[in-house]
Amino acid sequence: MTIKNKQARINAIESKLNNIERPLGGWRLKLYTIIFEADTPAGKLFDVSLIWAIVLSVLVVMADSVQSLRQGYEFEFATAEWFFTILFTIEYIARLSCCPKPLRYATSFFGLVDLLSLLPSYLALFFPELYALLDVRVMRLLRIFRVLKMPAYVAEYQWLLLALADSRRKIFVFLSFVLFLVIVMGSLMYVVEGPENGFTSIPTSIYWAITTVTTVGFGDITAKTPLGQFIASCMMLLGWGTLAVPTGIVTAEMAMHRGGMHEESYAATTRTCHSCLSEGHLPEAKYCLKCGAKLTDYLHG
Repeated sequence: MTIKNKQARINAIESKLNNIERPLGGWRLKLYTIIFEADTPAGKLFDVSLIWAIVLSVLVVMADSVQSLRQGYEFEFATAEWFFTILFTIEYIARLSCCPKPLRYATSFFGLVDLLSLLPSYLALFFPELYALLDVRVMRLLRIFRVLKMPAYVAEYQWLLLALADSRRKIFVFLSFVLFLVIVMGSLMYVVEGPENGFTSIPTSIYWAITTVTTVGFGDITAKTPLGQFIASCMMLLGWGTLAVPTGIVTAEMAMHRGGMHEESYAATTRTCHSCLSEGHLPEAKYCLKCGAKLTDYLHG
């Protein structure tokens, strides 16, 4: 068998695994409704509880990084960390058990976030030598991935992400202009100031231009000549407007999306298609707007 044929068989197997679907019913349907849909009282309670668990677990990781607190409350921090680890492990298993296509969820963005938030604790438990090889803070840092799960449960986060996605082309054009500006101004400052004033190379001068136009101004490199100071002053004033442009772009997109969602807020739900897992179907919808599959009618009964 050739390498090409082997690769084709591997791709076919992966495609079959990704399309494996377990029909929902009984306890799996009830659990799916609670975990993935927030229009029911149980679903809202689950989402709110999970948000609080994520916030508290991240606060525990942050407090544990403070050396004085860690030395005084080492046992308490370890207990709290394992409590949240077990809690999120149960949640992860519950999601996989009730999801129609578990492999699709496991390889999705939030599925990988769930996995990354659990791995450090179990790696340190089953492979103690790994703890010795890696810095403890690196292992703990991975647990901060838990906070990335919050956008899945808060509508405002989803509006922000949608606004950023829709304005990405405008932001890209703006950032391209800013990049062009700092390259030109940095090169100009390299010529005007020269190595004797700290502008030892064009990349160093571009670094100065970036810190100046963003109004950060570390002060490690400063203009010494009158012309250089004039250019620096112009870039500082230009930086005020530079910071306002992307903010205005994203804010305008958010206002448009929020206005459109507000008009349909009376009808919008988290009703999910059990075939493609797309959300937002109207209460009276009978078929999925994405894949055309028939929607479960349990919300009406």
